[in-house]
Amino acid sequence: MDVSWQMGQSVRVTDSGLAMIAVHAHPDDESSKGGATMAKYAAEGVRVVVATFTGGERGDVLNPKLKDDPALLRDLPGRRRQEMADAARILGVEQQFLGFVDSGLPEGDLAEPLPLGSFATVDPALAAVPLVALIRKIRPQVLTTYDPSGGYPHPDHVHTHKVSMAALEIAADPAVHPELGPAHQVPKIYYDQGISVDRAVALDRALKARGLESPYDQWVDRRREDQIREQRITTQVPVAEFFPVRDAALRAHASQVDPDGWFFAVPRGIEREVWPHEDFELAFTSVPVDLPENDLFAGLR
Repeated sequence: MDVSWQMGQSVRVTDSGLAMIAVHAHPDDESSKGGATMAKYAAEGVRVVVATFTGGERGDVLNPKLKDDPALLRDLPGRRRQEMADAARILGVEQQFLGFVDSGLPEGDLAEPLPLGSFATVDPALAAVPLVALIRKIRPQVLTTYDPSGGYPHPDHVHTHKVSMAALEIAADPAVHPELGPAHQVPKIYYDQGISVDRAVALDRALKARGLESPYDQWVDRRREDQIREQRITTQVPVAEFFPVRDAALRAHASQVDPDGWFFAVPRGIEREVWPHEDFELAFTSVPVDLPENDLFAGLR
């Protein structure tokens, strides 16, 4: 969907009636991509719902302190669900699993066949059904998802884009799946650009200018080479005061996140100075907009 102002049914909301859905592929994605933004809106009284397509069942244990934890290895899916509940509580959001199984990330060859029945192998129109039901139930003014590249080439992330777009189209059509509730067109749709090259470049330069080691040193050039589409940042939400909440939520995903890893390598004082916002790309709007924005709900309140 291209950015366009489409005249249609007027949108009338009050602050107390605002809602958004943030669509993600796995547990922990909601904290590392747009987590501070969700915490900010939740603190303002917006109803924020995280929709997670998979349970992260095939993810690696990335925390070296937990690599050999017998309880974790015995029930990794159960641990991921508990971590997700803890992160949602920290962010102040609601969360719902949409019921699909993690596809895993093929090593080396991304064309390698995926596990049969895993999320990325399910037809988008079929996989869209639980998200359609959620959209029609919550009736959000804003929905965030990934761009066509998925943010990075994990099959579940790429499929999240495809399924989200299918769900948004179906949810707006009263003739399709009427049993899921009254049709609802989401007024504003955004691509979460949390893995922004511009952000990485700015932080990389700031760290090197201060004589500090940068976790983005080689990542920036590799990211440029791997980038499937040009990122277009239209909306930057100021959220520096919620960085500690975001970090705490991400650390709650203890099996998935190295607490001493690259995400936490940038001193937060430098991040607040250099890049005090989270980035989004407006993909569709049915209300007039004035770009660039600093609020996902601009034009809706």
